[in-house]
Amino acid sequence: MTLSEELIRRVTAEVMAELQGELEPIPVGVSVRHVHLRRDHLDVLYGPGYELTVRNELYQPGFYAANETVTVATPKRALHNVRILFPLRDHSQVELARTDAFALGVNPPLRLSGDIKGSPGITLIGPAGSVQLDEGLIIAARHVHMDSATAARFGVKHGDSIAVEISGERGGVLRNVIVRVAEGTLLEMHLDTDEANAADIAEGVVARMIR
Repeated sequence: MTLSEELIRRVTAEVMAELQGELEPIPVGVSVRHVHLRRDHLDVLYGPGYELTVRNELYQPGFYAANETVTVATPKRALHNVRILFPLRDHSQVELARTDAFALGVNPPLRLSGDIKGSPGITLIGPAGSVQLDEGLIIAARHVHMDSATAARFGVKHGDSIAVEISGERGGVLRNVIVRVAEGTLLEMHLDTDEANAADIAEGVVARMIR
């Protein structure tokens, strides 16, 4: 299924739910370990002025996974081919699943993306150089993106914690899902690979908020 076909399917489900007076199902996206970079760090890792190239678009408008990757390293262990996501940010950070952290021998805190103060550092290695982050290694807390109109329909606000029920043969209830409200974002819940594997997340799996 192409991204445009998936978008049509999801919008159709939202419209049908609204017509039936129900809250629309929440599409579930799986977030694989990845890196967000500052401009100057990309310059060090890939060379001055380097521009990322598109591997695939992500569901959220203006976001994509780049072809470019880095190695994420501790003094003893490393994870190779960790993908860079676009757009660039004003800080660099690495988001892992707990299983990835075990592989590196580190114990990062569970945080929302962007909340990196006091988190462990890590080394990033690219084809042109390396960067030592003093902080920025986290395990991303599960969360759901939506715009303000959707938040109003759901009766929630930015920063709220909700519970959702996930469909599928190994579905179940997940609590402590943090609401992230921003204009221009589409309704989507993000789980990491550990959470997705536990619930056997497959294409088309959705969640519903538990009132």
